[in-house]
Amino acid sequence: MGLDPAVRRFLDMMALGGTGARGVAERRKGQHVLAQLAGAAPAAVAVRDLDLDLPSGSCAARAYAPRDAEATGPGLVFFHGGGLVSGDLDTHDAICRTLAVSAECRIVAIAYRLAPEHPYPAAIEDAVAAFSHVARSAGAFGIDPARLGIGGDSAGAGLAARAAQELRGTGPAIAAQLLLCPVLDLACETESHRAFATGHLLDAETVRHDIAACGVAGFVDDPRVSPGREPDLTGLPPAHIHTASHDVMRDDGAAYAARLAEAGIPVVHTCHPGMIHFFYGLGRIIPKAQPILAGIGARFGALLRGDTANILPSEPHRRAS
Repeated sequence: MGLDPAVRRFLDMMALGGTGARGVAERRKGQHVLAQLAGAAPAAVAVRDLDLDLPSGSCAARAYAPRDAEATGPGLVFFHGGGLVSGDLDTHDAICRTLAVSAECRIVAIAYRLAPEHPYPAAIEDAVAAFSHVARSAGAFGIDPARLGIGGDSAGAGLAARAAQELRGTGPAIAAQLLLCPVLDLACETESHRAFATGHLLDAETVRHDIAACGVAGFVDDPRVSPGREPDLTGLPPAHIHTASHDVMRDDGAAYAARLAEAGIPVVHTCHPGMIHFFYGLGRIIPKAQPILAGIGARFGALLRGDTANILPSEPHRRAS
């Protein structure tokens, strides 16, 4: 299948602005502009900003709750994307609001430390510490700790996957994982890395610059950097993994879903046809994106609540066209 027509128009528009690597400051500004112009209208939820006391210091966070939420219910600790270099609470605000409403759960979004100011392993340390903090204080957030999931998009999904690996058996229990277009293998050797290296929003050059900024160019095969290379996936939480057919990172998520299934972990993998990296954050210009994101949230909320009748069967080996 080819690109969705709205996605094609968006990429054509982006191409008019030129290509090539940008500096960190410009990239951060660009992500804010993209979120403002292309993000869906924010859903009405209760929102409060707060600071978490982590070993690295004070960490900004944002808590979301559906307006009709039960006193105590399921929750999700969410990590934004941006290559561990850009992105923040504001660039992913609309996504978190949509997920809170559609999943009928509370969300705590984490503003982990970014490179190059804070290179590896700052982000993963913050991710592990932030989830542990929320789990310990779940009641204060109105979250049932037995129904607390972890997730994120892009590089943030990679953080979530690695945090789940590091907390396995030693930290607080994780009910489930939600991984949206996850970045899981920085070796960048798959078919999708070659097929969509340019012209599909996230490009190979940007990934290379992110790797350099994070200071991990010399050890991209380390599972702490590339969680898709973790040799042992047993004992991990159930996962919902969403990829896009025309995404440079598509095969990362597909391979991880297949390996989770082989390890006996319940996993649902959906590859969304005609879509690109971060499509779920482009609801103003891709009409299909917002209903897809709402469906993602609804099914993940069902997983957290144990409502198996509303969870799709596993598709770990499905290939995008």
